[in-house]
Amino acid sequence: MFPRPEVIALSAELVIGPVLRRVVGTRATVWVETSAPATVRVSAGPAAGEAQTFRAYGHHYAIVVVEGLTPGGATPYEVLLDGASVWPDPRSPYPPSVIRTREGDGTDQPVRLVFGSCRETTQHATPRRLPPDALDAYSRRLMTGAETAPDLLLLLGDQVYADIPSPAVKRFLRRRRRGHAARPQAPEDQVVSYEEYTRLYLESWRDPEIRWLFATVPSVMIFDDHEIIDDWNSSASWRREVHQQPWWPERIASGLASYWVYQHLGNLAPDQIAADPVYQKVIAAADDATEVLREFGTAVGGPPSAVPGIAGDGRHPEGDGTPVYQWSYALDLGRTRVVVLDNRCSRVLDPDHRAMLPPDEWAWFAEQARGDFDHLVVGSSLPWLLPPGIHHLEAWNERLAGSDRPGWPPSPSGSAGRSTWSTGRRSSAPSTRSPRSSPRSARPAPRRSACSPATCTTRTWPAPPSATGRSPRPCTS
Repeated sequence: MFPRPEVIALSAELVIGPVLRRVVGTRATVWVETSAPATVRVSAGPAAGEAQTFRAYGHHYAIVVVEGLTPGGATPYEVLLDGASVWPDPRSPYPPSVIRTREGDGTDQPVRLVFGSCRETTQHATPRRLPPDALDAYSRRLMTGAETAPDLLLLLGDQVYADIPSPAVKRFLRRRRRGHAARPQAPEDQVVSYEEYTRLYLESWRDPEIRWLFATVPSVMIFDDHEIIDDWNSSASWRREVHQQPWWPERIASGLASYWVYQHLGNLAPDQIAADPVYQKVIAAADDATEVLREFGTAVGGPPSAVPGIAGDGRHPEGDGTPVYQWSYALDLGRTRVVVLDNRCSRVLDPDHRAMLPPDEWAWFAEQARGDFDHLVVGSSLPWLLPPGIHHLEAWNERLAGSDRPGWPPSPSGSAGRSTWSTGRRSSAPSTRSPRSSPRSARPAPRRSACSPATCTTRTWPAPPSATGRSPRPCTS
């Protein structure tokens, strides 16, 4: 008689993270991906927090709210899965990861932001031997203590490239799709499924320097086009054409679902996370939230109602232009307010009423731009102020791309490749007054009335290019 085999429970491991996201007063949020279901605990001195992982598409995630941090401190922290320490790695040559808190919201302590965008991948994943990209280099400078640690890292789009993956990811796609005829018309070298999206984040965020930086500096993010596809939502004709592709429904649903999990969830403050309707549904279905996220991704990326003759576009069925879900967000750091705008997903593409933000979201933005703070920083994945010549050129291109003029071959984007976006022939954007000066020094500006800030500045694509990505740049207010 054979002995009964013993069931060996495999312990959970850290796959990606920890990623330090928001630090709000004496609380902080830490995001992780794990290899199996687990109880995730983050301990930072006397402060601590705990959360159960949720499962989606066969992957396991958690976002932990750490409570009771000391104001004005820099506290090393530890991550435990089911009681076993998994971070920091005792073999790591890097300094300890810490959670830094500000002295208090009412102080005149300067605010330091670092921002950048368009990080394609690492030097190890490219066919060319290139020096470290700017984010890697910044991480190394921070490790030496030569650079003052910022309050926030602001990533303004293209954190991953679904349409331009690295050679390593292309090999993964070929291996994974070999022998499967489920997606014969899918782009050969582009990601489509959620599982393929996870490979992009795994490759980029497991880079040792980036992993340390993300574990040490709070970060917020917003998508641009390459999280989905080049020139995403550039025009009504573009959307009409791309929605005819058989692989597109899975691509847009997977791209937005993975963006919500890997990037957007951490943009929210602790109280906002608890109140987020998608998070509530995910936690309620924690054993397997795949269907919740698939339905969500489909709803927010659905076919465009703003295009005549097509119903639904991720907006409420009443047709009032209100998005089903708001990706834009705002946060306060001392006397500085940061507002980060969704310039991609919620665009109004009706050729006669084009707008970068739908009416309700524009009203929200205008409200966020007023308040009892000294400095306003607006984050955008796109340039919002262009020379008139560029604007008119793009408007001309938009009209040609949307016409049936013979001699113009169809293209996947419905327009010439571009990263900016003109208002076209007509555009609806409520006018609002905003401050014109920009902060240039670490000295706080004098207090203003509650109706307007003393300074206003915009952080946007592009930042100066580096070897493999655009450089992070400091901004002090």
